[in-house]
Amino acid sequence: MAFSKSVIRGQMPINCNLCETEKNIKWKCLTCGVLMCSTCKDKIHLRIAKDHEVVDIKSVGLPRKDLNFTNIKCQDHSEQSTCLFCTNCDKLVCPTCIAKVHKKHDLTEISDAYNLKIERLKKGQSKLQKEKNEITATKDQANMIYDAENSNYAKVSTDILYHEKVLKQAVEKHIAKLRNELVQNHKACTKVNEESINAISKSEKQIEEKYSDVQDFMNTTDITKFFKEVCQMERSLEISFPKPEISRKTTLQFLPGEITQSTIGVLQSVDIPVPEVEVSLSVVNQYQTNLTMVGYLSPCPDDSLWISGPIDEVVQKLKPEGTKLKTISTLNMDVYDIAITASDDLLLATKESRLQMISSTTGKVKDSVYDINPFSPTTIYVTSGGQVIVGGYHKEGRRAVFVINKKGDHEAVYEHDQHNQPIFDNPFKITTTINGNIHVADYRTDENSGKVVVLGQAGDVVNIYKGDTEINKEEPIGPEGIVTTTRDNVIVADINTHTLHILNNSGQLITYIKTTDYGIKGACSLAFTPTGQLYIGCIKSNDSTAEEAKLYKVNISGC
Repeated sequence: MAFSKSVIRGQMPINCNLCETEKNIKWKCLTCGVLMCSTCKDKIHLRIAKDHEVVDIKSVGLPRKDLNFTNIKCQDHSEQSTCLFCTNCDKLVCPTCIAKVHKKHDLTEISDAYNLKIERLKKGQSKLQKEKNEITATKDQANMIYDAENSNYAKVSTDILYHEKVLKQAVEKHIAKLRNELVQNHKACTKVNEESINAISKSEKQIEEKYSDVQDFMNTTDITKFFKEVCQMERSLEISFPKPEISRKTTLQFLPGEITQSTIGVLQSVDIPVPEVEVSLSVVNQYQTNLTMVGYLSPCPDDSLWISGPIDEVVQKLKPEGTKLKTISTLNMDVYDIAITASDDLLLATKESRLQMISSTTGKVKDSVYDINPFSPTTIYVTSGGQVIVGGYHKEGRRAVFVINKKGDHEAVYEHDQHNQPIFDNPFKITTTINGNIHVADYRTDENSGKVVVLGQAGDVVNIYKGDTEINKEEPIGPEGIVTTTRDNVIVADINTHTLHILNNSGQLITYIKTTDYGIKGACSLAFTPTGQLYIGCIKSNDSTAEEAKLYKVNISGC
């Protein structure tokens, strides 16, 4: 089914230097520098180079056997060599240093301190690599927006010029029509008026002629003729002459129309149209777990990871080795979610209102400072800034999301929308995006349907994504897992349709990927490793012969 597109900028896979096909590099020869897979190490390299020093690729950079920790001069006592490392003062010390200053301090072997420092540096490198990936992805996104803006500018400019041309043509056509109408009306009026004037002139001439006849008759000196014809003249005066009427008393007047934005057009602000992205996904490794469901995932900087599930009531720390998972530790606990803090402690959401925590230094479970009383937690998320976001439920049916700072103070609580209506049905998983939006996978497993609620920084509901009409035309969206990519997009694992929905940071669908196209069924948890690969935890499939759920490590790019 449709899957999401996430742009992950990890390292390019390197093939084995010997077979040149296998990408699962496990070993390096420190003598000749060859990188190789396990098969080539056993069957080729060790047969022809028995004296070479071959080490696990993960140990490259750790202290080698030939490193000498016994001849390091003390900075304070140059005549002596250091013998231990003081963890309190973070420095190498010699016997004199210990006797004078560091006698009651915590001291450790120099080699152990070296290993610890190397491990911290590797974590720092991993963090820098992650930040570099995020910055590079942000730069790529900015370049896409820059190119899209330039393209849109050219298009809008062309549209305005074309509209100007169309308007000119329309105006010219309409003006020509008005002029023609005026000319035709003028011709008709002129003809009628000329006929009226001619008729009036004819009547005027007839009256003038009669007037002149009467005047001449009155001036006659022939009295006999006068009386003989006067009666006839009088009768002729009684005849009235026609008085023609003016048939046209109206004319045309030009009333110019108002030129407004509606007749010309306006510019309005819209989202920049970003080009459609191409997403690719490839399975790097698949692992068989001993859980019924890998519901929660939290990778660690050292390539290990914590997993748990709501069915098995167990929390495990595992280390991938080849295609197997090595169990480092197991705790029998019923948890609702897990999350790694910046100090590598593991937060656990249990039935208690206060989050529990497994210390990265002692491995012991203790109370954290994060409490949402009187609510009980349903999900946890740790932001890059160290805030802890907790989804919770109340026994009276209330649902809320809490933003808590490192001291345990509640900085924000989201429960009702702008219309004072409840926002959530069941906050199930949470992630955030660089623009400050909080994306909550709100999923009612009992109703087998859900949505993704996007909260803005002001607490407003920015968007609610309820699935796609094509993807979810037969099954509603079941948002079991959610994670943010380096391009600030969001991947949502839809367990009902075996689909990864790719949303932008406002919760709008960009594209999707069907996980079944890659042999992955029942994806229910998502998490990125510090190096940019994606873990997909699954639930055991009913049609699977295996009794436990699978875990996949994949490369995903383009989103």
